Amino acid sequence: MAQTKDYYSVLGVPASATQEEIKKKYRRLAAKHHPDKNQSDPKAAEAFKEISEAYQVLGDEDKRKQYDQMRKLGAFGGFGGGFGGSPGGRRPSGQTAGGPGAQNFKFEDFDIGGLGGLGDIFSSMFGGGPAGAPGGARSARSRGPERGQDVEQVLSIPFRTAAMGGKVPVELEVNEECATCHGSGAAPGAKIQTCPECQGRGTISFGQGGFAVQRPCPMCLGKGTVPTERCPTCTGSGEVRVRKKMMITVPAGVDTGTKIRLKGQGGRGLRNGPPGDLLITFQVEPDRFFRREGLDLIAPVKINIAQATLGSKISVNTLDGQKLAIKIPPGTSTGKRLRARSHGIKKDGNTGDLIVEVQVDVPEKLTEEQEKAMREFAEASGLKY
Repeated sequence: MAQTKDYYSVLGVPASATQEEIKKKYRRLAAKHHPDKNQSDPKAAEAFKEISEAYQVLGDEDKRKQYDQMRKLGAFGGFGGGFGGSPGGRRPSGQTAGGPGAQNFKFEDFDIGGLGGLGDIFSSMFGGGPAGAPGGARSARSRGPERGQDVEQVLSIPFRTAAMGGKVPVELEVNEECATCHGSGAAPGAKIQTCPECQGRGTISFGQGGFAVQRPCPMCLGKGTVPTERCPTCTGSGEVRVRKKMMITVPAGVDTGTKIRLKGQGGRGLRNGPPGDLLITFQVEPDRFFRREGLDLIAPVKINIAQATLGSKISVNTLDGQKLAIKIPPGTSTGKRLRARSHGIKKDGNTGDLIVEVQVDVPEKLTEEQEKAMREFAEASGLKY
């Protein structure tokens, strides 16, 4: 599809319009031209398509910036010198903008400072994903060994594993080279032939007006070749989606949001290419007893009124299951924190503390004898109740 349209004109907004103005105008036009409301008008569907296409670009701030840059270079209104005086623009040798060679103009021939080639920009703006992107066609330049996909995974791990380190199993879904066709996309015994759609170039041109846009060939997916019979396992893509099980080593001290990269543990490469990486983001599950503050462990512990009033010694479990004696001073109240040094989380040579957070457990009901004793204690101590 040639991109000769002025998307601002399609939406009927000036180039200075704000994103909110563009959104409002798009909604009005989309409601007006929606095919469901104009079933008797065959032109409504085409108008709706143009409106949606324009909003796909102008409604996205990043895509709009790229589009505006190309408008400044004259890419949407004839070339008329648009490339000749533009800073950062490069014209292929022997070709003049708007001249005899304009019908063979290719966006990838132009490099815009800071933005890359126009072909790359059009590819990202109008649906052609980069090589190796999930669901996107690979370009004809990727016929050799190709690196496997990076796989990102959020992994939920127990609190104590996160704090102390350990190993946890993980199951991933990755794209791997088809074992039946070894990535060729051809059925066993089938031949590989030049793609009849693109004549082996791997790309096809959509031309209109003074220029043409090149896109990966939809028949061969940019390979330039097609099999006489497609592989029954991968239906000709050369890849299959598989589930991969493995054990992950969790470093001690990780917290929710911590990321690690495991080199070569992602998708297998194509045509003897290197494997991709596995990127793990940890999600730490809450513990039934401990909670975390930095490298410190918070341990809420209940004590009774006598222990709080008279003082006591209690035993608290550490993270690794050991028993630690904690002294409760007389007159301890709810919320008081008692610190045991260097019994917290260890990470990068640093160790936090274990902090016992006292909660005084007050009985909801007393027997007559207990209530009498409490009243006598209160009166003897001069306490009001």
